[in-house]
Amino acid sequence: MTLLEDAILLVDDSDFSVEVNVTREFNIVFGATIAVSLVFLFSAALFVDAIINSNVAEKEYYNGRVPVWERELMDYNVTGEFGVALEVGPYEQLATENEWNSTHHFVEYTLPIEEGGAAPNGLISLAVWRPNVPEGVLVPVIAEFGPYFQEQSVGTPTIEVPGTWLGQMIIDQILPHGYAFAQVSVAGTGRSNHCMDLMGTAEQLGNDAAVRWLGEQSWSNGSVALIGKSYDGSTPWQAAMFGSEHNYLKTIVPISGLIGVKELMWRNGSAEARAPIMHNGVYGSYGFDGDQEDYQNMCPDYLTGLGTGVSAYLLGSEVFGDYWAERYFLDRVLEHYTGSVYLIQGMHDWNVDPHMAVPTMNALKDAGIEAKGLFGQWDHDYPDRPEQLDERSDMGGYGGEAFPEMVRYDWMQDLLEWFDFYLKGVGDQPGLWIEIQSNQGAWRLEERYPPSNTTELAFDLGGTLTNVGGGTTVFPDANNGPVWQTEPISETIYVAGTPRLHVDVTTATVGGQLFALLEDCDENDYCIHIGHAIMDLRYHEGGDEIQTWTPVLETINAKMEFMPLDAEVPAAHTLRLSLLSTGEDYLPASTSSVVFIQEGESSTLQLDTFNHDDKDYFNPPQCQHELCKAASSS
Repeated sequence: MTLLEDAILLVDDSDFSVEVNVTREFNIVFGATIAVSLVFLFSAALFVDAIINSNVAEKEYYNGRVPVWERELMDYNVTGEFGVALEVGPYEQLATENEWNSTHHFVEYTLPIEEGGAAPNGLISLAVWRPNVPEGVLVPVIAEFGPYFQEQSVGTPTIEVPGTWLGQMIIDQILPHGYAFAQVSVAGTGRSNHCMDLMGTAEQLGNDAAVRWLGEQSWSNGSVALIGKSYDGSTPWQAAMFGSEHNYLKTIVPISGLIGVKELMWRNGSAEARAPIMHNGVYGSYGFDGDQEDYQNMCPDYLTGLGTGVSAYLLGSEVFGDYWAERYFLDRVLEHYTGSVYLIQGMHDWNVDPHMAVPTMNALKDAGIEAKGLFGQWDHDYPDRPEQLDERSDMGGYGGEAFPEMVRYDWMQDLLEWFDFYLKGVGDQPGLWIEIQSNQGAWRLEERYPPSNTTELAFDLGGTLTNVGGGTTVFPDANNGPVWQTEPISETIYVAGTPRLHVDVTTATVGGQLFALLEDCDENDYCIHIGHAIMDLRYHEGGDEIQTWTPVLETINAKMEFMPLDAEVPAAHTLRLSLLSTGEDYLPASTSSVVFIQEGESSTLQLDTFNHDDKDYFNPPQCQHELCKAASSS
């Protein structure tokens, strides 16, 4: 039984059912109460059959809510600047004394004395928007926690103003269905006191206190959701660490958020360009506004942040103290959290790389957490913004090939249905699958990601990967290096998950770094980026433990892992693998060394492939924005 069969058979409708048998022939049974829908349902069923490789059984329809594989048949607005929910809510905003219909509040919480700064008197600033519901009706709260509210030049002029990036859309489309919305300034930002803690203990405690406050208000039904992108997509993971202690946090929607700070900036010991200065350089000015409380910003972690970043660059990992361990969230989420997760990630995100979501998705499912994924080929973006998605999706393997199919105009409706179920208990449970898009734009459903039903395909350097130039030596800081390429492949290869490159090397010193670039090249030698990997060779076994070896004399096997990817390599194309000492978005190695590559059976590129015919594919509502039309016609 396929994923779609399994999902849909859970639902029973006494009025009608739509069945597709294993021979893909439709049997349509109509109840007397819907006889007028005969023509529409028959046409819809035939159309769905053309786009889905699956067996479809019974499914209930109400208020425009249909499974994802039939949404392209619905009347979505597919020409606007962002997605719009199909359903219009019955409530208006509750008017307040300001022009934005918001109220401002401070939440007090206790800071440990060792946090310094404002300890022990923590204070979190937040603003709330509420629907005008009948007296006695309690509503759930959707909240965005982040550092950008009321920060000069980067956010809102005051926290009482809804953020144009997400808040305004939720207020306009979700709030009218009976939801409150809140914006919360994390510690040391906006009007919240203390220092800018960069996701440390003070920030985590403040976030938990704000969740409690939102869940305990007299107008709240006690159910809270957190949503946001980037930094604001990291705070939901922090709040989820506290688990069921008060049980207000029912669901989180992290969009390109961090499961840990070091995990964002270091990959196999190699450092991103911003890594050494992330705390003090990138966010260091937040909270400093020239008032008499600026002294509270000088907390211990702020003072040690720069030194910790520099030492981690030099050493490739955390050696002194627990600065990074304090800022790793996923382990505590898996242990304590009892709510659900709707995880959203751009597979071409170069700001927050997709390894934040893959294989995190499988870890959530293995821990018994109800989780859904939406993984498209966009950059650091929301799923439903055609202008931003077009602007940041370049051809050549940087998302452009998947535009405009990546635009998800059904996303706001999807959020509404998710919140209805997990915050109100209304409607069917959303499908707990992963909607994944390939680099060529095709959408399909997976039960897990990386998927479990894959076949490993291996290519050895010097064998099926032929050396086509550059020798076998990688020189420090050189802008070119060795290149290997396959013969034209006989049939299309479908690759999912995290490819590996395990390569034997010797080095001139204990150190060195490898950057691997994987490309898909056509018959005219036009190549597009498929994926990349990087490794500080002191971490050649993987993990956080520094290894040592005898330079020149001893061979080590560097077990590199690519950033997660989902790609289609067409028949007659070739795979090209290039090795350099560093690559896009990364720093040169802190321990430079010449690296000598050894070809042979233990130096292999390993791809996880799947059978296209075994998968459930679907088409989302088709974007008709002018940018989408232009892309489709070019």
